[in-house]
Amino acid sequence: MRSVKIDQGELRQIKELYEGVMSHACHGLFFKEGSVIGSGMADEALKDRARFFDRVGHILKERGWVEEITFGDHEVVAKGSIEVAPSDIPTCHRLRGMLREFYERFKGGRVKCTEEMCASTGHPECRFRIEDM
Repeated sequence: MRSVKIDQGELRQIKELYEGVMSHACHGLFFKEGSVIGSGMADEALKDRARFFDRVGHILKERGWVEEITFGDHEVVAKGSIEVAPSDIPTCHRLRGMLREFYERFKGGRVKCTEEMCASTGHPECRFRIEDM
């Protein structure tokens, strides 16, 4: 399968384009994009269920989505998300979609993923809360 590379500036311009047309309504689309992208990563990582979160973390870093990531039972901490851009609201919508997909695939049930802190708003890292539904 072929891959393409999009740099952080291009990703930011795409976000601004969609926000210019759809305002914040496009954030749900970015979240769904993340779910689609995360689905393939989860399939790959589930080949070794015992190391699932190590594997998806490695894939995220290898593909440039984050520089560092730590998975917990109910919290994920990410540093260096490619979606970070100065903002007054969290901006890591695609990453949030990927994380939800990972946890749902691993747990076999629905979860809610909320970005509680974002480096875009001045925090040193992005923090996501994972809750069972």
